[in-house]
Amino acid sequence: MVGLKVDELSPSEYHPYYEPYIQMVGESDLSQCLTSGIDEMVHLVNGIDQEHMDYAYDTDKWTIGEVLVHLIDTERIFQYRALRFARGDKTPLTSFDQNRYVMASKANKKGKEVILKDFLAVRQATISLYEMFDTDELRQMGIASDAEMSVRALGFLICGHQKHHLRILRERYL
Repeated sequence: MVGLKVDELSPSEYHPYYEPYIQMVGESDLSQCLTSGIDEMVHLVNGIDQEHMDYAYDTDKWTIGEVLVHLIDTERIFQYRALRFARGDKTPLTSFDQNRYVMASKANKKGKEVILKDFLAVRQATISLYEMFDTDELRQMGIASDAEMSVRALGFLICGHQKHHLRILRERYL
């Protein structure tokens, strides 16, 4: 994983829908991106008052807590997909309804410390998982949400998805 750059990905390794997320990674390698994402999240969450965690900038928009739990849920799902694909599992995986997950998460009843602790555990698990993959495993492909995806693209997608939502939180919520 060390030294793996986003520009090494082929567009055939992910659905075009994910291009903006992949591009948000920039020049950092996957290892750096996963690790720096920890500091970004800790800094952002520590700057939010607990009373502000249930704030949504508009009707029918997720709250800050719901956005953060969405990031955690999505990372877990992408980890699972990466593991399945790395192990050569060719069973197509269905999509997930992110709005249902958010509504069922009860994020607004969780404290920011609990959410941050969960994020840190999930991110450490992601880093550990990707450290275990060799070059062949990182190149493995699978199908999720009716689209082909590589294990390495999923890693960059985890990073880009986080960057996307943290940017939205800074621009619209904080």
